[in-house]
Amino acid sequence: MPQTNKPETKSIKHFSVKELCQTLQISPLESGVLTQSEFPLKIPADFLAQIEIGNPLDPLLKQVLPVLAETDQVTGYTLDPVGDLNNNPTPSLIHKYHGRVLLIASPKCDIHCRYCFRRHFPYEQQINQRHWHKALELIALDESIHEVILSGGDPMSLSEKALVNLIEKIEHIPHIRTLRIHSRTPVVAPSKAPNKLLLEWAKKSRLNKVLVVHCNHANELSEQTAQLLQQYRTAGFQLLNQTVLLKDVNDNADVLIDLSHVLFNQGVLPYYLHQLDKVQGASHFEVPDLEALELHEEMRQKLPGYLLPRLVREIEGQPYKTPL
Repeated sequence: MPQTNKPETKSIKHFSVKELCQTLQISPLESGVLTQSEFPLKIPADFLAQIEIGNPLDPLLKQVLPVLAETDQVTGYTLDPVGDLNNNPTPSLIHKYHGRVLLIASPKCDIHCRYCFRRHFPYEQQINQRHWHKALELIALDESIHEVILSGGDPMSLSEKALVNLIEKIEHIPHIRTLRIHSRTPVVAPSKAPNKLLLEWAKKSRLNKVLVVHCNHANELSEQTAQLLQQYRTAGFQLLNQTVLLKDVNDNADVLIDLSHVLFNQGVLPYYLHQLDKVQGASHFEVPDLEALELHEEMRQKLPGYLLPRLVREIEGQPYKTPL
């Protein structure tokens, strides 16, 4: 849970890496920091407040601090590790799986996670109002599609008005039954998450509503996230979580077990435990499959079934997430 020794909770998403290290009282040299990157540092104030000052091994810090290992060129690590651009029939739309499509709703996130599988995605070529209009036209023409997934970037980084306007356009398509939103914002930036217009829409919507949050460690959760997630539940959202298995962040069965319990206390069911998508710049986060399977088996022995996330990997060309 949240650390007691916290930095000031001002927004530092535009700070330099050097300023972050100064704020958290860590040595850039000892931490192997990368001071310049095409994928810049970005941290919201809420997430920063959960990081322990003076601890270069803090599991939240490791997720966001640029390090020199990102420059390593490792065989098998690519710019598009899950084949998004090979399943992109029109800009902003990704169609990989039967019955559901993914709409890239925003090019931005409230946080830059260093392992992000879309850290090299060409958002500038994918997202504008014209692209959304064309994508929604294609969805409306295909009655086999019953679920639309909003992703990004992060759809909750849009203004709340823009997000709800897009959702209402989706709801007007008669054969869409389920709206799923994938977002890290309610966990890392709960003070910025939509909680008025979106909730008003949700309470009266005909759609099934699923919110999949992304939390990797129990220290990311707080009283603030608990209150926000309760609002979403009350409005009719089914809350699920997906976690990425990350070396030196959560590659420990007790850490993952604790995460499942804390998520459940906040009304969220563990959904997926993802093996790392092999995106260029993230190889230092990889946990070998054998180790992942051993961790998952220990979790299975200590958790009730409803708190055990499925251990999966996304493989390009497969019609579903592949269980390990």
